[in-house]
Amino acid sequence: MADNISSGASERLYLPPAAPNDNHGHTTASWTLVVLVLIGVAIAAGAVVASLPWLFWVGMGVVALGIVSGKVLQVLGHGQPSEAERARA
Repeated sequence: MADNISSGASERLYLPPAAPNDNHGHTTASWTLVVLVLIGVAIAAGAVVASLPWLFWVGMGVVALGIVSGKVLQVLGHGQPSEAERARA
């Protein structure tokens, strides 16, 4: 057993590369998208229960608004930086 223990000098450590320091999606763009989509889905679900087709489509409109606003905020710089932006920093 003692023969298998090396001195450590010849031992190589194989570690994964360090993860980039980022915020894991906690941005204004992502929170806006998530909140609006959840509100829209809640409206649409309530409309299905209440059997109101027009309110269902209002809820789907809120979902679409959330998706568009999240993308617009990302383009305006309120989202997660892209790989190219991280490389420049």
